[in-house]
Amino acid sequence: MDFSTPIGALPGIGKKRCELFYSLGIRDVEELLYHFPRAYQNRGNVLSLAMTPDGTVGSFVMTVATKPQTFMLKNRKQITKFVAFDDSGKCTLVFFNQPFVKDIFHIGDEFRFYGKLSVKYGSREMSSPVYEPIVSGKKLPDLVPVYPLTEGLTQKLLKSSTELAFNTLKAEGYAFPEIFPSYVLKKYGLMPIEEALYEIHFPTDAEMVQKARMRFVFEELYAFALGLSMAKRQIKKGGNALVMDNTDLTEFLKLLPYSLTGAQSRSVSEIAADLSNGEGRPMNRLLSGDVGSGKTVCAAASLYIAVKNGAQGAFMAPTEILATQHYNELSVLFDKLGIKCALLTGSTSASEKRRICEGVAIGDINIVIGTHALLNEKLSFERLGLVITDEQHRFGVRQRSSLAEKAKKTGGSPHILVMSATPIPRTLALILYGDLDVSVLDELPPGRKTVDTFLVDESYRERLNGFIRKNATSNQVYIVCPTVEESEDSEEGLLPFDFTGEDIEEKEKTKLQSAVSLAERLQNEVFPDIPVGLIHGKMKSAEKNRVMRDFEQNKIKILVSTTVIEVGVNVPNAVLMVIENAERFGLSQLHQLRGRVGRGADKSYCILVSSSNGEKAQNRLKVMCSTNNGYKIAEADLEQRGPGDFFPNSRGDARQSGGIHFRFANLCNMDLLKKAFEEADCVLSSDITLSLPENRGAKEYMQKLFARLQNS
Repeated sequence: MDFSTPIGALPGIGKKRCELFYSLGIRDVEELLYHFPRAYQNRGNVLSLAMTPDGTVGSFVMTVATKPQTFMLKNRKQITKFVAFDDSGKCTLVFFNQPFVKDIFHIGDEFRFYGKLSVKYGSREMSSPVYEPIVSGKKLPDLVPVYPLTEGLTQKLLKSSTELAFNTLKAEGYAFPEIFPSYVLKKYGLMPIEEALYEIHFPTDAEMVQKARMRFVFEELYAFALGLSMAKRQIKKGGNALVMDNTDLTEFLKLLPYSLTGAQSRSVSEIAADLSNGEGRPMNRLLSGDVGSGKTVCAAASLYIAVKNGAQGAFMAPTEILATQHYNELSVLFDKLGIKCALLTGSTSASEKRRICEGVAIGDINIVIGTHALLNEKLSFERLGLVITDEQHRFGVRQRSSLAEKAKKTGGSPHILVMSATPIPRTLALILYGDLDVSVLDELPPGRKTVDTFLVDESYRERLNGFIRKNATSNQVYIVCPTVEESEDSEEGLLPFDFTGEDIEEKEKTKLQSAVSLAERLQNEVFPDIPVGLIHGKMKSAEKNRVMRDFEQNKIKILVSTTVIEVGVNVPNAVLMVIENAERFGLSQLHQLRGRVGRGADKSYCILVSSSNGEKAQNRLKVMCSTNNGYKIAEADLEQRGPGDFFPNSRGDARQSGGIHFRFANLCNMDLLKKAFEEADCVLSSDITLSLPENRGAKEYMQKLFARLQNS
């Protein structure tokens, strides 16, 4: 057995179980061992029955006092009961539809029970707790891993499969692949790979788990840094870029229904200077701006310059909704200038894709706007001179490099403009965008109204519904939820540990609103007379586009959504943004969501709904109520939670919309991130292709990481 052994080769995992593992992304032994616990049950903290309040989840060591008895209930369910005790009192243990337990529990036997203790009128009861026999000379584990699961796959099967795989590898003398040279392990005090995997799955104690966690966080950050640094070096090597001397924007500016702000004019001038530099050096510039600062018109001006100099432009957007919106806005403008645009997305028909690819290849189409579809190998340009990407797009550094390669095939390096959908603090920008010059749009266009923001809890629900009705009557409303559908997953009783640095104890206090159930309830019960729409990331592109089109045309008055509407969506008639479970979102993401309103002539509002009592969450939400300045919010975000909110965490919840999906890291430790980049730069300075034996493991890990990030 080795890391590449298929999961189906393990005993007890047949075809059906294989499919369950596949749905979790587990296809081989390596992916099984890297499927880490999302938290740990702290069973080592044994509680006293008499001293433990009602509703507490924990461990109790008790002796069986009575013989288990099984009864049949009226609903044909079976219930098995018996009494057990500790030094402080007694407790009734109840098991449903598990009559076999009567053969497990014998009077006088001692067990460790883990579950929720219910106390009613002085009587204590535990329903279907986890149980482990106390055996002399055998220590029970203090920490028990809790793995992410899928329906049909149990914790027991996942744990036993992981244990079998690990023990078999050890027994066969397998050399676990180490991506770090020994000096790096020593330099940063990192656990070797085999020890770290053991501690993650079979923890000695919480301290060892944290040390193992640190190893894997640094491992992922190091691979991330290697990939970014290699991409930056590749971009920097480019030369022979088209010198764009014709930068007269008079004709373009005449068609705009407004004048550029000072910040926009300054940024466009900086871009034009880069495009026209006489050295043939390609532009590599980051355009960073607050919500509503007008980044798109700067991009349009850049594309106009490129086309006027005989080049083509590619504009890659993070979502199909936004790509379509950009196309609808820019194509009208460019048509008047005799410039041909095309829209290329995943839902573009095959015949239309062929037509666009042919037009781009022979130069008939000047500008192509799209999503990931622009990276299609079949799309080739006659003369690609300018590549614009939105860095909120999944892994834009890697992908802008891919687009750059398309330009090199036709001669020369393209100019590159990266638009940041989130105001990024300079500290973080210097790390992630060290190869880019920076233009900042720090001024909002005239007419952009301040959005008043308020924080409320569930006690305001009836008043909030009235406010929603009032605004939906004459205007439109967004309601954003953290999840698509309701989850049965419970966080109760878990050790507050998570690879993303999330506070589990804080999360368990609030029930999450799901978009699907909320939309149904609002339409059927609360606002039956008002058109309510629903949009989320799991819907097909055509359906998402239809819903957004209906919302833009005012056919839908209340749009219930996940964060799919976070970036760039522009509906001026929308004046109210309601964000459910606001504590589940990062500041920068909340700011992006708030930016969807306040785009028209009417006064706009943002209501943050949260019943969380967590101090961190409350402080974060109060920042939102105190300022509309995106850069101040970004700085507070970086200070409070680290940069993970610019590239959300690894578990697929609300804060995960459209960012870098790490499994273990979330960029939250700036010091560790800097060290990872320093180490990566050190290695690449002497081995740019990572071909030396000691770096091959790191290269392979990095390639897998980037492949997964691009496909997530």
